[in-house]
Amino acid sequence: MDGRRYFEYIVVGCGGVGSGTLYWLSKKAGIDVLGLEQFELGHHNGGSQDHSRIIRLAYHDNRYTKLTPDTYKVWEAVEKEAGVQLVYNTGGVQFTRKDEMSHVIDAYAKAMAENNISFERLTGSQLRAKFPQFEIDDTYDTIYQPIAGLVDAALANSVHIQLARANGATVLEHCPVQKIEKLPNGRVLVHTPKGVFQCRRLIVTAGAWINHVLGSIGVHIPVYVTQEQVTYFATPNVKDFTKAKYPIWIYHSAKYDFYGMPMHGNSGSKIGIDAGGPVVSVDTRNYEPDKTREQACIKHLERTIPRSLGPIMYTKTCLYTMTPDRHFVVDDCSKNGWDNVIVCCGAGHAFKFASLLGKILSEMAINGKTKYDISKFNIDREAITNPDWTPTLYMGTGGKVPTKQSSASKL
Repeated sequence: MDGRRYFEYIVVGCGGVGSGTLYWLSKKAGIDVLGLEQFELGHHNGGSQDHSRIIRLAYHDNRYTKLTPDTYKVWEAVEKEAGVQLVYNTGGVQFTRKDEMSHVIDAYAKAMAENNISFERLTGSQLRAKFPQFEIDDTYDTIYQPIAGLVDAALANSVHIQLARANGATVLEHCPVQKIEKLPNGRVLVHTPKGVFQCRRLIVTAGAWINHVLGSIGVHIPVYVTQEQVTYFATPNVKDFTKAKYPIWIYHSAKYDFYGMPMHGNSGSKIGIDAGGPVVSVDTRNYEPDKTREQACIKHLERTIPRSLGPIMYTKTCLYTMTPDRHFVVDDCSKNGWDNVIVCCGAGHAFKFASLLGKILSEMAINGKTKYDISKFNIDREAITNPDWTPTLYMGTGGKVPTKQSSASKL
């Protein structure tokens, strides 16, 4: 770094959204961009690193369906520059039992229809005819949307960082932020173990550590950090669970929302539970799989997609960082007197948007505004400002109250 201490833009946290922000900033600002990562790049302590993450046009709310088409355009731009495939299309399925959660399927259908996203509403037997892996009948209600699939998460993060560095950006590992201050000239002072840096705009994409970074400037975003997990199975029916034959899927139930993906990378068929884990902190979380949720996944697959099962390859934990209403925060901190600090919280479902959010944050940092509609991701909405807000952490379902909730758990 040759002793350099001033950068126009500093990004704190270099996971999915942070690495995307570094990339998009570097395209315009080059050597004036610094990324700070408290761990090593590609670490497994947060929520961004794995073989695959779902990408889809289908969403339950049109604040997202307005943006989902652009997620594909932005990922395509990254792929074109890198010469590396990051997104794989498989098609996507949402399904539930008719007597349980059909209203969620209705919400997805409504949000997609309002944004001219094509889909098929299918009976269970119609879905089974299209994808025999789903051994379900007409007691199920389903939607099929052809533009859905997976993003190679670990590779995407790495590509973002490599391209940012190629554009002149500096990225420092093992460099946690200790304190933030404002200088009389309005610049932001960022204290780290590797020195004190200055910038014109600071972008905070720190995941579960968001309030550790923001605390020194008097900004607090109420979040629930939960320990989640995914399980990979070595199915003997390999050819039926490849990306060419098996779609990504989400199953809605009153207790759990399950999701699954085809084989990708050095892995088998994948299943997880969305927002099913206990509230933890970055200090109390562990990396031990929860056998109860692991068994819940197995039982669900036995009922619906039995041929995806096989010996467990492994179960991997990660962290979700969720706002009380499960919606993003993408805003500056001007209401707290820090208009040159921009913050993003992906609420546990942002990886598909990671590069687009990076582009949005870069526009906000460079231009002071973005062309994308982020008006409902404001930091001063009631779910963020009202301490008595009841958390609704299942997307499109509501009613999910975190386990082990206490005043210490809501960070």
